[in-house]
Amino acid sequence: MFNFDLPKELIAQYPLKEREKARLMVVYREGKKIEENIFENIGDYIDDNYVIVLNDTKVIPARIICKKQTGGKIEILLLERLNENRWSVLIKGKVKDRTKFSKEKLEGEVVEKKQNGSFIVEFNLNYEELLKYGDIPLPPYIKRKPTNRDKIYYQTIYAKKEGSIAAPTAGLHFTESLIKNLKNKGIEFYYITLHIGWSSIKILKNGKGIGKEYFEISEETAERLNDSKSKGKKIIAVGTSTVRALESAFENGKIRPYNGYTNLFIKPGYNFKFIDALITNFHLPNSTHLYIVCAFAGSEIIEKAYKIAIEKKYRFYSYGDSMMII
Repeated sequence: MFNFDLPKELIAQYPLKEREKARLMVVYREGKKIEENIFENIGDYIDDNYVIVLNDTKVIPARIICKKQTGGKIEILLLERLNENRWSVLIKGKVKDRTKFSKEKLEGEVVEKKQNGSFIVEFNLNYEELLKYGDIPLPPYIKRKPTNRDKIYYQTIYAKKEGSIAAPTAGLHFTESLIKNLKNKGIEFYYITLHIGWSSIKILKNGKGIGKEYFEISEETAERLNDSKSKGKKIIAVGTSTVRALESAFENGKIRPYNGYTNLFIKPGYNFKFIDALITNFHLPNSTHLYIVCAFAGSEIIEKAYKIAIEKKYRFYSYGDSMMII
C-alpha cells in the first residue's frame, strides 16, 4: 500500500476557491464501508457526541531565494530556528562550509553541514526581519511559483501560532461558517499546536527516517479533552499532525499538558490510545502521513479507498480532497 502509482494530473496544483467544496470520502473502519460526499456536509456523519481537535500552527514564509557571492542562485528552506540568528535549513544549490549569500539587506553564511543533509546557517537578521524575505513554502509536487492566493489558502482559517514549514492540510477545508454550523450542533472544538517540519514532509526510506517535531498542549485543553473522553465522547483528530501530538501526550490513561518535542513514529501495529476518528487528505506514497492513516484504518481498506479515489479522479495531496475515517 505504501507504494502506489498516482497519475500526475490528480496532484492538485491550485486550491479550490470554496474550501468546503472539496470532495469527502468517508471510511468506516468496522464495517469496511466507504461513502462519498462533500466536505461541507461532514456534519451529516457526526453529532454532539464528537469533539474535534485542530492544529492551530501557522505556516511561516520559509522559502528564500538568494544569490551566492559567486552569482549562483540557491533556494533556502528554513527548518528550525536555533537562536536569534542561526537556523537549521535545507539548501537547493551547491554550497559548502562558509559559503556566503545575500538578498538585498539579507546576508547569510553556511556554518555547518549535518549528516542528515541539512545545514546550519547564520543570518544577519532577526526572526521578524528574516521572514520578510521569505515566501510560502509550497511543496515540491506543486509545480508553480507561489502567488498571493497561496498566502490565504495554504493556511487554515484558524492558524495562530507561527512555526510550520508546511500546512496542516486536513484543516484547509474548514471555513468559519462550517465551524459555526458544527458548533451549533453541539460539537466541541479544541486546539493544540504541532509545528510541521522536515520530519513530516520528507519521504521515508524503508520505513525509517522520522525525526522530531515541536508541539504544545495547554493545561486547559488537556483537562477539557480528558473530561470529554471520560464522558464517552469521541475524539476526532483533524490531520496526522494532531494525531501525533495527542498520542504523544497520552500517559497513564489521559492526555497530559505538554510543551516539547515528539519523535513518535506511528505505523501499522500501533495501538491508538486516545483518538476515535481522523480527518485527513490523500497522501504521498511512503510518507509518514500514509503510515498513520494505514495504522488507524487498516491498510486493506485504505488501499481500496485510494483505488476508488484514483478511479474517480479525486484531487490528491496538500490542495486535494478529504477523507474522514470513523
